Amino acid sequence: MTRRLFGTDGVRGTANAPPMTADMALQLGMATGAHFTRGDHRHTVVIGKDTRLSGYLLEPALAAGFIAVGMDVVLLGPLPTPAVAMLTRSLRADLGVVISASHNPYQDNGIKLFGPDGFKLSDAAEAEIESLLDNGLDEHRVGPADLGRARRLDDAGGRYIEAVKGTFPRGLRLDGLRIVIDCAHGAAYKVAPQVLWELGAEIIPLGVEPDGFNINRERGSLATDAMCGAVVAHGADLGIALDGDADRVVLANENGMLVDGDQLLGLIANTWLHQGRLTGGGVVATVMSNLGLEHYLNGIGLGLDRTPVGDRYVVERMRADGFNLGGEQSGHIVMADLSSTGGTTGDGLAAALQVLAALIQSGRPASEVLHVFDPLPQVLRNVRIDGGRDPNAILERASVRTAISAGEARFNGTGRILIRKSGTEPLIRVMAEGRTESLVQGVVDDIVEAIEAAAAA
Repeated sequence: MTRRLFGTDGVRGTANAPPMTADMALQLGMATGAHFTRGDHRHTVVIGKDTRLSGYLLEPALAAGFIAVGMDVVLLGPLPTPAVAMLTRSLRADLGVVISASHNPYQDNGIKLFGPDGFKLSDAAEAEIESLLDNGLDEHRVGPADLGRARRLDDAGGRYIEAVKGTFPRGLRLDGLRIVIDCAHGAAYKVAPQVLWELGAEIIPLGVEPDGFNINRERGSLATDAMCGAVVAHGADLGIALDGDADRVVLANENGMLVDGDQLLGLIANTWLHQGRLTGGGVVATVMSNLGLEHYLNGIGLGLDRTPVGDRYVVERMRADGFNLGGEQSGHIVMADLSSTGGTTGDGLAAALQVLAALIQSGRPASEVLHVFDPLPQVLRNVRIDGGRDPNAILERASVRTAISAGEARFNGTGRILIRKSGTEPLIRVMAEGRTESLVQGVVDDIVEAIEAAAAA
């Protein structure tokens, strides 16, 4: 079955424009509620969100849809995506929902769905929900006496705080560490600083004053200048930057140098290997992860199993093949053995705590601990495709295919090219990596030029 509404991470778009309208949210709530109504028990859905203004539009619409098909609603308020996944399982709910567009600006919003096990839905489940939307929902409306009810869970943040603290090794503390924590004015603006403070750190908080419009603006894991600058200015030991829904993280060392998800995966993998905790014989990562990570893992006797882009695909591979560590270069780190989410989705704060534990146990500065391998030169450029043009048709143009073939010939087996359309934005992403920066840049520039010309034709 094919999907038209769902992308690589749920439904996403500009707020109050199709598909991110209140009407769509109501219909999606009804369809999803109908799909997950199984048995005679009282069915429950938990709904969390980030700090976007449009959350006030979509949250009540979704709730109304679930209530209309007889499902009770538990409203969590602003809370990280991994917290919603955790609470879906903890509360024995039939379904979890996150209203967030992750790292996108406030104008966008999205809806992510979790099954009763806390895992994101499969492509097949999303296709079945779309089928319900297409075929009408009137038969799933319940009578007045069977309508669902709604309530707020006042201690949702506290439950997540305790769960995340439980992932930090017993007997360790963050006393004496000065940490910059950038919450992107997003979902973790309360819980992340609180966790670090309760574990003993001195914190310098950034991005903790959401106003509905400033989520991810000049803050967070995709806008790290403020975090890196604050590390140097305050003489901090480390900087941590989360994205809008806190399921991804990047770090900065004490010199303000950025550390991406590949380095974090390498560090955690090596740490867990020596502790006897790593399972699956390696790490799961996506096609975007640097070849340098693969070479490093091979050098310590581990493999790198690659998946398509998206932490849901990482999680699926981990579950299928027995891995307990996986993630993305962008900072989604999935750890199956930790109690905060049980490996159901990326958890930026829990991943940062694993890194902090390794830092403390080593007794060395972050600049040494977090530089695990030398990455191969890698260049990524995004080409925006406007006007409703089909990215697949553009990539099939002869001129584009010729440019890609020419790039592969220039690498001559020593590099790789990855071209894909974004699942969340009207973009074609062009990535390449190889022996030298100039070679990689030249290959990417030529391919981007060919794509732009084909898109303009």
